[in-house]
Amino acid sequence: MSWLLVIVSTIVVWVASLFKILNSSRSQSNAAFLTTGDKKNVLLVIAHPDDESMFFSPTINYLTSRRHNLHILCMSNGNADGMGNIRKDELHRACAVLKIPLEQVKVLDLVDFQDGFDKLWNHKSLAKIVEEEVVNCSIDLIITFDNYGVSGHCNHRDVHHGIWSYLNGTSERNIEAWELMTTNILRKYSGPLDIWLSILSATQYRRGQVHCLLNEHPKKSFLAMSQHHSQWVWCDFLYSFNP
Repeated sequence: MSWLLVIVSTIVVWVASLFKILNSSRSQSNAAFLTTGDKKNVLLVIAHPDDESMFFSPTINYLTSRRHNLHILCMSNGNADGMGNIRKDELHRACAVLKIPLEQVKVLDLVDFQDGFDKLWNHKSLAKIVEEEVVNCSIDLIITFDNYGVSGHCNHRDVHHGIWSYLNGTSERNIEAWELMTTNILRKYSGPLDIWLSILSATQYRRGQVHCLLNEHPKKSFLAMSQHHSQWVWCDFLYSFNP
């Protein structure tokens, strides 16, 4: 009987969480981020093709629906398994789904920035590349990974440190930067249940400002992730359903 009570309670909480997400998405009550009248030129810096869909699609959907001008800088073509050209093409298809103009998507294939857990990227060199992109595209705001890189991948973490190096060395003091916060593995795969912890952590965070962005277009995110056929495994399938 106790097990039945646990199961029923879990279902009730899961359904309540789903309704909370749907209601918030429709009302756009989470729209406190970049809501001023000015449209921003935003640079999303990622490490590999599929990062944009797997980790940043809720943010991308939020920005594009409010008509901010989004650019993507992908530091490698993900050639760790010799599929760099395939993965680059998958990224372009995903960006088409996410309504990002392909001329605003740059994928690099440089010797010093190759995909791999054993490949360490130079932070100062990465900072110079980011600086060029900021100047060329008149960027107002940068978005990227946090210190842990969401999944812990060393390339993700190097992107974070490279942008940190750029921000510390730039004279462009009006550049704004935001990072995607890492959560533990249980929260990553908890689906709608995580909404409550996300809201709570955003209100309790003391080291800076936090915005909790719900995915207003989950079908679009799933379709974008599904363009990355070469990377489509069961854990990515589950993760793409997170709000």
